[in-house]
Amino acid sequence: MTESPYVAQALEHQEAGRLSEAVELYRQALSLDLANPKLLTSLGNILQTQGRLDDAITAYQQATELDARCQPAWYPLGCAWQKKNEDAAAAECFSKAIELVPDHAPSQHNFGKALFRLGLIDEAIARFRTSLSLGGGFLPNTAIATSIPGSPSADHQAVLQARRAWAEKHLPACDSANKFQRQAPDGRPLRIGYISSFFHQRNWMKPVWGLINHHDRDRIRVLIFSDAPESACTGGYSREPADEFHDISNLSNVAAAEHIAACDVDILVDLNSYSQINRLALVALKPAPILLAWFNLYATSGMPCYDYIVGDAHVVLPEEEAFYTEKVLRLRGSYLTFEVSYPVPDVVPAPALNQPGLTFGCFASQYKITPQVIEAWAAILNRSPNAMLLLKNSTLGSPANREFLYRRFERHGIGRPQVQMEGPSEHLDFLAAYGKIDIALDTFPYNGGTTTSEALWQGVPVLTYRGDRWAARQSTSILAEAGLQEFVAADRHQYVEYAASLAQRPNTPSYLSELRRSMRSRLAKNPLCDARSLAQDMEGLYRQIFDRWWRQNCS
Repeated sequence: MTESPYVAQALEHQEAGRLSEAVELYRQALSLDLANPKLLTSLGNILQTQGRLDDAITAYQQATELDARCQPAWYPLGCAWQKKNEDAAAAECFSKAIELVPDHAPSQHNFGKALFRLGLIDEAIARFRTSLSLGGGFLPNTAIATSIPGSPSADHQAVLQARRAWAEKHLPACDSANKFQRQAPDGRPLRIGYISSFFHQRNWMKPVWGLINHHDRDRIRVLIFSDAPESACTGGYSREPADEFHDISNLSNVAAAEHIAACDVDILVDLNSYSQINRLALVALKPAPILLAWFNLYATSGMPCYDYIVGDAHVVLPEEEAFYTEKVLRLRGSYLTFEVSYPVPDVVPAPALNQPGLTFGCFASQYKITPQVIEAWAAILNRSPNAMLLLKNSTLGSPANREFLYRRFERHGIGRPQVQMEGPSEHLDFLAAYGKIDIALDTFPYNGGTTTSEALWQGVPVLTYRGDRWAARQSTSILAEAGLQEFVAADRHQYVEYAASLAQRPNTPSYLSELRRSMRSRLAKNPLCDARSLAQDMEGLYRQIFDRWWRQNCS
């Protein structure tokens, strides 16, 4: 770096945390040495630390323009773009950084993150594995464990191995010894604890609040352990006087586990699993006699602390139980039975009634839109020249990310006029956007859950197919219990064929219009929205497994 006295002073201020002073000194140094990429990179690093991402990006870009081989600028430039959710731009920067220094573990990991968010799951996992081999440690290992159920190339054994390896390396050992004493279950309500970091997300928690609101309080005492305050958990929860709400957001995992244990919970139901990786250490401490996973664990945890996982007959086949470290319990209906208890937009007429062709759509997160999904959707559009495809998700708020996706469709012969893309919006507006599509196309191998339920509630049927794993059968569970089995294809080939045939049939608009008009009333009468029966069935499972535990440990 330059011998300018400004640099030494800037470093002194930087080390002392006086970042604004350091920025000014770096700018003074640059006034004497404008073509110094190292100075520009150092300036960019401080600006990024301050959260001034646009200014940091400008500095890094100037550095790379001066020296295209300046890896110390390419990597933080990618990090800055990534913080702005500009995944396509970030991926290009990390790719350049790796080209220059292949054994830089953070570049490999962050490249994987960008690829994951763009839907290139297998490519992302390959980068995570490379980062891990270079000493990347916790971050890439965690990324593999969380993302692998959605990997097109993974099988049950791969998921089990990845998650078991992560748990063994990064979680405290589960204390399997019996350290609990409980009163006999006869004649008393069971104390059932529910733990989640997302109780405030009412749209996501529709199955959870449906279950909790319909619990028989003579049989169940509800305890909620939340990483959000009760005041934020509105629009879904109907609190009963005997319920206990515990805000654990300011507690460490150890302190939260001790708090839960002190509440004498009989069964703790984890609603987080790998969606909140930082709380897995809490459940690994096993603060209740029985630990059960439901709602958000759509593959094995690989963790010995979980006793049970709750699914249904659609999502876990008997021969697949060998790939679960938990004992699999099955509900009679869909494990994602839900109830909508907050305002949503009205259902509007099918767009096909006033347009020359069908509008297919998908509002799933971009990371679910894998190359295999794009190939299938392109096959549908190639056979349906009058059809359109509308995609909407948070990643597509970026023009560069949209451009990246357009190019992927173009490689399959689909021009831009046939694909429309929209970015994020407030949730009511997001739901209202379902009024623009006639049929929702599901993603695979990671299906929609909330996305599928919301599409149906807005009157839009979802086309899926029975996949090879739990994550790839979530929509099958929902649609089968909704009485919409006709939209569950046997395989990917039939998925494409059925979508194309719907686009070509002259009576499809009238058929969809009637289906849309009656959808909510149909759902209200069938098992998919029978939250009362869900509560009764879950209460039966709770009673069965607690009685068994008590006989084995306390009687």
